Amino acid sequence: MNEQLQLSEEMSAETARLRVDVYGGQPREHVLEDLNFLNYRLADVRISPEVTLSEPDIVLHQDGDKAISYDGRTMTFRGPWPAGPIQKVVVALLALRMEAKGLHPFHASAVRYHGKTVMFLGGESNHGKSMGQIEACRRGALLVSTETTVVDTSGRAVKGSKEPFIKKRTEGTERADKAAPEAGVAKFFGGMPTWEVYTEPSNVDVVVVPAIDGNFDPSLGEMIPFERQFQTLHSLQNYFLLNELLAADWPMPMVDTEPLRRARAKWVTKFSDRPYYFVRAANPQVLLDEVDKIL
Repeated sequence: MNEQLQLSEEMSAETARLRVDVYGGQPREHVLEDLNFLNYRLADVRISPEVTLSEPDIVLHQDGDKAISYDGRTMTFRGPWPAGPIQKVVVALLALRMEAKGLHPFHASAVRYHGKTVMFLGGESNHGKSMGQIEACRRGALLVSTETTVVDTSGRAVKGSKEPFIKKRTEGTERADKAAPEAGVAKFFGGMPTWEVYTEPSNVDVVVVPAIDGNFDPSLGEMIPFERQFQTLHSLQNYFLLNELLAADWPMPMVDTEPLRRARAKWVTKFSDRPYYFVRAANPQVLLDEVDKIL
């Protein structure tokens, strides 16, 4: 099949770039019309119509039967795919390119609080990173990041998303199990507080793995090395399609490799050599009362 190239454009996050080529079907102005999800997941994604990369990272053939495949270099979509799975693949491949340049996207929020940068890590359970960030800001902390915190090789938070919630889910990403975006805010705070943003790169001083549940008595415990590394790897792997199992009848291809995982684990060991605390609490206010004890 001799398809017409409709579009080539590049997307970038920090210094990482990827190229997307679109063939067949109808002409289109952009691969994705809405960048809210990409910015929510990777802090600041930009589009450029000027192609600098010699090969595409993603190829979209708009015609034919639906299929998805990955050859270790290029992700190929065929057929009428909605935007949701495409944007998840863009996130995964951009995250891999970022990692190759020494930038690690964490599924974590962060604040500048009492002169320290505190990361609320979305680890295995992911119960409390947003509420912890909001309560810290309500107490006067400066916002570093919400959904995603980008950390460089030295352990500095250098970039972060600024929207606390994704308010609209694209077709192909719908989730009935997720609460309304601001339901927790209404329950715990009555309304969304305002805050100032901290823009300077800063070393991550303390990592908090929160667990908010109305049945919990408050507890605070320093984590041992294995726990730190385990929860950190959970946070990092959130970006590589490892928990995105299905895309409209098709299993998501594996983009991760054993050498990449080994290198990531090695860096995790280095990053995890700093104070980590596991905090249980019934609500964000009690969570921050416990965090205040260690700052």
